[in-house]
Amino acid sequence: MRKLLKNLARYTVDLVLVAGAAAVAVGAGMIYLPVGLITGGVLAMAGAVLSSLSGGDDG
Repeated sequence: MRKLLKNLARYTVDLVLVAGAAAVAVGAGMIYLPVGLITGGVLAMAGAVLSSLSGGDDG
């Protein structure tokens, strides 16, 4: 259980980023499906860029 909480605390920012991106993409998709798909792709690319810029320090 401790290991789960430790890993959850480590990835909290990433989880919030993914949840927010999913909410924005689903909301845009409710208005117009192609915009939702494009928004999801753009946010996925932005998340990848932010993840790569963070340094990827797993220690």
